Amino acid sequence: MKRLLLLLGASLALSGCGLQPLYGGGTHSAAASTLANVGVAPIPGRQGWLLRNAIVDRIGDNGESAHYRLDIKLDDKIEGFGIRSDATTTRERRTLRARYQLVDTTSGKAMIDATAGSDIGIDIVNSEYATIAAEQTALERLADRLADQIVTRIAIVAKKQADQGKAPVQ
Repeated sequence: MKRLLLLLGASLALSGCGLQPLYGGGTHSAAASTLANVGVAPIPGRQGWLLRNAIVDRIGDNGESAHYRLDIKLDDKIEGFGIRSDATTTRERRTLRARYQLVDTTSGKAMIDATAGSDIGIDIVNSEYATIAAEQTALERLADRLADQIVTRIAIVAKKQADQGKAPVQ
């Protein structure tokens, strides 16, 4: 009984705070319809290939017929730190930053111009193979994180525009 009252109280409290699901309305929501109309332009390099594939995994490959084009420029850095007395590095930080624009293909206007980024620490061990494998794994994780940030930002902007009565980004 206490559990039922607690659940009822929590649902009433959340409904009063204005919290709304981002994808409320399923495939007919502003966020979902916008994401269904986004094509991802090719991004140079291995990091670009990983990021593009991660975004396409989330929103699908909408190709040339998409109403919007997502243009992305990447900056990938690996910095060594954790220097020992013999001048060897024991840790690295890999940072992946993206500047992206969501461009309306009919008008050429940038609907969103933003950045996303993340970093990850890598231990350097005696095995060169293990270090290279760790750097590659770090890059894959960073591409996934950036894809999540970019897709979420597009969905949030579409939802906000729909809530304000503006034509949604679609």
